[in-house]
Amino acid sequence: MADYDSLVKELRTSIPEIDIAGLTSLTTRPVIIDCREADEYAEGALVGAVWIPRGFLESKIEKEVGDRAAPIVVYCRSGVRSLFATRTLNELGYTNVKSLAGGFTGWKKSGQPWVTPHSLRPDQENRYSRHILLPEVGLAGQQKLLAAKIVCIGAGGLGSPSSMYLAAAGVGTLGLIDDDVVDASNLQRQILHGTDRLNTPKVDSAEKTLKNLNPDVNVAKHRTRLTSANALELLGGYDVIIDGADNFATRYLVNDVALKLGKPVIHASIFRFEGQLTVFPANGSPCYRCLYPQPPPPEDAPSCAEGGVLGVLPGTMGALQATEAIKLVLGIGTGLAGRLLIYDALAARFRELKLRRDPSCPTCGDGVDRSKIELVDYEQFCAAPRRHG
Repeated sequence: MADYDSLVKELRTSIPEIDIAGLTSLTTRPVIIDCREADEYAEGALVGAVWIPRGFLESKIEKEVGDRAAPIVVYCRSGVRSLFATRTLNELGYTNVKSLAGGFTGWKKSGQPWVTPHSLRPDQENRYSRHILLPEVGLAGQQKLLAAKIVCIGAGGLGSPSSMYLAAAGVGTLGLIDDDVVDASNLQRQILHGTDRLNTPKVDSAEKTLKNLNPDVNVAKHRTRLTSANALELLGGYDVIIDGADNFATRYLVNDVALKLGKPVIHASIFRFEGQLTVFPANGSPCYRCLYPQPPPPEDAPSCAEGGVLGVLPGTMGALQATEAIKLVLGIGTGLAGRLLIYDALAARFRELKLRRDPSCPTCGDGVDRSKIELVDYEQFCAAPRRHG
């Protein structure tokens, strides 16, 4: 049986290597895989390298490099583990893989550029360990979540579960827009709040809950109503908009602002025992007006305060909103754009309807310049007061 040294010598004769000069002289940059462990990677890495620890190489490489003929260079600290990693990739069918001779140590000594990657603190590695184990998320995905900025319109029925799950997931900045105070009638469904916070501004109550759940999260409080005068400023700094409004006036305004800004909206609505969910994409088609060209008369669309709502229903729909937002941030899965998901809690059944873009839509239709969409306040248009769940 061969010992370790003889095995390494054998690999050097059978595994193609590339030296630092050869790598830097390439006119087309290959995919560079860093196969070191987390503590090594945190000390520095080649610019643009994809970090896949050696123990996860087999399970994660296909997600990062789907083309088995793509040129790949693998490196470790000194150029030994990368030989074994290259052999593994060859066994998986990758045909154009080389090991970097000298590894990261040689790269630094030769004066080549490198960066210190953003890494997680030990407590964060523990907190988000179940995310990191998912190949679709991993360390890079968790870092995307920590850098993400998501705003929840309303800290009520839908804003409660969506913001709590986003905070738990490690979304770095959560904005909350709500001008209301906690009322006893909220507590049947708005789990951000408690009896000890009656008459407390909802954004303040929400901040306490979210910071207690995850101190990593920056909670940006906006104790105000969303209006045509402040909407661009309030929503412009966020990556994703969670629409938890309970009225058509705010939903139309959010739609128009999102189209002007090119921001995706995760929309949900609840009433009695039914919830609806869809995503209006950043490119704007289809949009909320494609779904509801005109608001229904107030008597045909009473609010939850008027018609009631099953207390657990916003939990279901808000959790789905958080799921769609996380998928958008990570760029994984299939989103709900162009589809309307309808949940009937009494029947325990989901149905799906197709949403089609309306070519004559006044805000996303053919020939519409979205940058010129005029923002207006819609209370009279919709004949309903503003609420947020």
